[in-house]
Amino acid sequence: MIVLVDTCVFSLALRRSRKDLNPQQLQTLKLLDEAIDEKRVRLLGVVRQELLSGIRHREQFDRVAAILRGFEDVLLDIEDYEEAAIVDNACRSAGLSGSTTDFLICAVAARRNWAVFTVDQDFQRYQKHVHFSLITAIP
Repeated sequence: MIVLVDTCVFSLALRRSRKDLNPQQLQTLKLLDEAIDEKRVRLLGVVRQELLSGIRHREQFDRVAAILRGFEDVLLDIEDYEEAAIVDNACRSAGLSGSTTDFLICAVAARRNWAVFTVDQDFQRYQKHVHFSLITAIP
């Protein structure tokens, strides 16, 4: 199955040292490595931007940007954005707040029948309002 990778998973892989990670985080990276090797990983441009934002040192920015260039951005269409707004409205009506990026990830995954790969537990709550598969290495 194709996996739409959330910012937090790529951040573990690209912005943190593996020697500083706990066993669950290392398992997450193992799953990411497998998905990359199997060419199942997809990336949204807004996730690319989130990953690069806040990197203070130009050398690290350039290194992360170069790695991310190995992943083409998913081309989005009007229906993706409309579905993201529907997801946002449904979640907010149920008292759940979230980011526009999270809701866009949910919408794109749902529309394309892809899995969301994240360690952000908010996505489990979003699943009550939009149908998508979820992959996480953290129980």
